[in-house]
Amino acid sequence: MANALTAIRFLLVVPFAFFMASGDVRSAVFALIIWVVALLTDFLDGPVARRRNSVTALSGTFDHTADFLFVTSGLFAGAVRGVFPWILPVVIVAAFSQYVIDSYWIHRHSRLRGSKLGRYNGMLYFVPTCMEIIIRLGARFLQPLLTVLVWALVGSTLVSMGQRLRHSRLTEHLPAGPPEK
Repeated sequence: MANALTAIRFLLVVPFAFFMASGDVRSAVFALIIWVVALLTDFLDGPVARRRNSVTALSGTFDHTADFLFVTSGLFAGAVRGVFPWILPVVIVAAFSQYVIDSYWIHRHSRLRGSKLGRYNGMLYFVPTCMEIIIRLGARFLQPLLTVLVWALVGSTLVSMGQRLRHSRLTEHLPAGPPEK
């Protein structure tokens, strides 16, 4: 059931990108509906998995990948329209790639190896698209706040990537142990 909720987010990626790429009010309404459904599935999939005792490394990766694709599709679509700077979705792609490579290939973990800042960033990545939708629906006064948030996320994402890189360099000198299970 939890993976079905996550799969819904996967299915919403393309429609969300389509409606984020359009600048009209009607598209904003559809984008907002999709965004709310995606957020609800994201909030529900974890508790459902824990309640059904079906939490696995694979389901966690599936969840993070669905979030990543959903968020970046909306941000790239908005960047095409010029409402987000291209650097935000680009650094998110770089950070997610680093997250996966660091977790699975460098540290040879069986699940994604998160960080506190990365977790907060991951949650906040959903906010710019929602704010942009609300701005299209008439709340133009939010534009300066959106600009600040976007650039704060660029900065915090770069800091998170630096922390992960630093941690990887520090741990490469430690004696190798068995891979984490």
